[in-house]
This record gives sequence, C-alpha cells and structure tokens, in this order.
Amino acid sequence: MILIAGPCVIESWEQLEWIGEGLKGVLERYREEEIEFYFKASFDKANRTRITSYRGPGLREGLQILKELKEQFKFPILTDVHESWQVELVAEVADIIQIPAFLCRQTDLLVEAGRSGRGVNIKKGQFLHPADLRYSVEKVLFGRGLQLEPEDITKELTEGEGIWVTERGSSFGYRNLVVDMRGLVIMGEFAPVIFDGTHSVQLPGGAGGKSGGDRRFVAPLARAAAAVGVDGFFFEVHFDPDSALSDGPNMITPAQLEELLGTLLKIGKVQQKVQHRK
Repeated sequence: MILIAGPCVIESWEQLEWIGEGLKGVLERYREEEIEFYFKASFDKANRTRITSYRGPGLREGLQILKELKEQFKFPILTDVHESWQVELVAEVADIIQIPAFLCRQTDLLVEAGRSGRGVNIKKGQFLHPADLRYSVEKVLFGRGLQLEPEDITKELTEGEGIWVTERGSSFGYRNLVVDMRGLVIMGEFAPVIFDGTHSVQLPGGAGGKSGGDRRFVAPLARAAAAVGVDGFFFEVHFDPDSALSDGPNMITPAQLEELLGTLLKIGKVQQKVQHRK
C-alpha cells in the first residue's frame, strides 16, 4: 500500500516535526505491513479562496524545512508544484512531485515534471472525466522521452515510470464534491490509483471565503475505495485540524489515521484475495 500523509500546508518547523513524530508512531504500529510511505506538505497553497488566506512559507523556506524533515525522519517527500520553473528546485528535495487538481491539464507543467526524473502524482481535476486523465499521463511520459498513443499507455508502464493518478472527488453542483467509484476502476486501467480520502470530503469555498468540509465521511469513503481496489491512499493529517491554517474541516488526526489504516489494510487483503481468485 502506498500511503501519503501529512498536513495541508507547512505552518512552522515545530508543526511539521510534531506531525512527523505522530506519523512515525503510526508507521511503527504497522511496521510488519508493506506500506510505502511519503510525507506530504505544501510550501505554498496557491489557490486559496481569499487573498488574505494563509499560503505557506514559500518555495525556498518551505523546501528547506522539508529537507530538514527528510533528513531527521528519513521520510520520502511529496509536495506540489504550481509553475514549470519550480520543478527543478523542488526535484532537489522531493521524491514525488505532485500536480494539483486544478492544474492537471497544464501541458508545460506536466512535461517539466516528467523531465525531472522524479515520481509524479497527478491529482484528477474536479471537472475532469477519469478517462481523460490518460492525456495528462501522456504529457508526463512525453517529458520522460516517451511518445505514445494514449491507448498504448498501460498501468504497468506508468507504474514503472513512477507516475500515479489521484481521485479527490468531482464537482457536484456548486460547493460540493462527490466520489464516483467507477473512476477508480477506469483510471486503474492506465495508472496506479491513489484515493484522496480528505480532499474528497471538502466543500470548496463553502465556508464563507474559505473551503469547508466534513471529515465524518473520510473513513466511509476510504473503506469503499479499498473495497473497489486502489494502490494507495492520501490523507491530510493534523493534531488539531480545527485550528489548522488550511483545509482543517476535512483533515484527520494521526490517531484517527492509525485506526482507519488498520481497517484499510484488512479490506485490502480481502480485495486482493478476491482478485486472485478471478
């Protein structure tokens, strides 16, 4: 199981270290399981609702903090990029470069991420049909030097190239997201699929100038995704989500993640047995 977890945004070194210790404890609890872990935090939240919303420490300071965290905990790092020129600098620290959902069709950004030689996680846009994310994968592969027809892109190929796709819910009217579990199957035909359990319960712009959310539904949706069959999970984690500077309403605590992870591992094992029998 791939597991991506960490706070939405870097608030301070102390915050990151605190959450890192919490996640280290979670991983220790499941040390006998095959978990491929990546610590996630953003140095800049460039698409906040209001101009006055907290964005993060910025590129250079944020990367320095992530570098220090990586050295201290030995965690592989995942973080997002928003512009093509950021990719080279981010690739010096991050093991996985993440393409935000709103930017999942940005050609130059995807190609540059492919050229970096790092792993690439593409978050499916809230507006995009899951099958159409294949064309975003095509752009990353182009950056890798591979020019293929979209129909020739297979999960085995993208897995070998370190390219993942992430489901984070689809727009359902205004200020609401839903998860269509069929998308997990569709995307799984051409790439390893990560299920984002916390952004999927977000209510974009639904809290008076900022995004709301309902973390009650994180666990049910994640359990459903595990039953369908995915390659990994993404959870934003904070010790005090209600005081977080970004995405608090949909984040969970390390203790909640620890409990949920045990369930997901059990469901995943059952799902694998079912697939093996087929």
